[in-house]
Amino acid sequence: MDNDAICCFLSAYIILEQFMILFRRRRYVLYLRLKDNVQTKSLYCRVNLKIPILVRFFCDEDTKPDFRLSRESLARLLHLLNQDRRHGWGATIETLVFLFWLASGTSYRVVSRVFGMPRSTVHSIVHRVTEEVVDIRHQVIHLPKTEEDLNSVSRGFAGLAHHRAFVKAVGAIDGCHIRIKCPSGPHGQCYRNRKLFPSIILQAVSDHQGRFIDTYVGWPGSVHDSRVLRHSPLYRQSVYPPPGHFILADGGYPCLQQPLPLITPYKRPLQGVGAQRFNNHHSKARSIIERAFGMMKTRFRSIFLQALEVHHTFVPHVSTGLVFQFVQYLSIYLSIYLSIYLGHNSMCHPSQHLPWSR
Repeated sequence: MDNDAICCFLSAYIILEQFMILFRRRRYVLYLRLKDNVQTKSLYCRVNLKIPILVRFFCDEDTKPDFRLSRESLARLLHLLNQDRRHGWGATIETLVFLFWLASGTSYRVVSRVFGMPRSTVHSIVHRVTEEVVDIRHQVIHLPKTEEDLNSVSRGFAGLAHHRAFVKAVGAIDGCHIRIKCPSGPHGQCYRNRKLFPSIILQAVSDHQGRFIDTYVGWPGSVHDSRVLRHSPLYRQSVYPPPGHFILADGGYPCLQQPLPLITPYKRPLQGVGAQRFNNHHSKARSIIERAFGMMKTRFRSIFLQALEVHHTFVPHVSTGLVFQFVQYLSIYLSIYLSIYLGHNSMCHPSQHLPWSR
């Protein structure tokens, strides 16, 4: 019996030793994947590889439940940021922390527990990566820069409206309220909108596919949409749309010809069948901006369905980061769709100058 017990003990010990070797090898492989360049970078900090969210990410599992973005969108975001970290946690980990905070809408304390890092570090990472995203936003959120892109947008709006009269429409504009915590002080009530909750206004223009091509954010929720428009760079600079084209807007905006051509629906009561038919076609084309806001709110519902727990001066940067993530996700989705069903890629690299602003 003693010999049998010794043999069983040795067998169990050998199996356990082999298991520990495989476990250490797997953990080492994960550690190497966390490092961008092992030969040139010194070890500043060690990432805890037992954290479930990092294990799921580096084991090629689905990233949408944790970060609300596909793996292709994450890869493109890391490529656009292209930040070479000489110290700290590395660009990959910092981007994951930022995206998890953005996707979950939770506090810095919860994010610090999820990633196993100090709360002050999470605060610094979120603010730093947000500033980096804001700096590169024009690489994703931009106006049509070629005649081909402009004609594509025009034909798209004519198709949405089901009428050739809208072939000169090159955008749809609207505003969206982002919930915030009411700022303290005498001016806090200025942020309460008509629905009686504090917010900051995000004005956006989308193309016929629901991709945002221009954003302007920062005004308190009590300000009217027309006032926000008059102070926006889109209105003051008069760069877009080009001559002969116009942007669709709802009844909250004025119908303008200069400096920004805006076409709004007829006011009620409607006079005649022609006005009613025009409003119907107008609504079909303009509703793409409302659907774009709806898709963005669904993608980042934790941010839009509760108040942002940050200072109200930081909300415009967070809002721009949200639009950035949504546009790059939608761009990848549309490019895959077009490449499969239409046989070409819709992601183009336009020229540097607008043809109508030279």
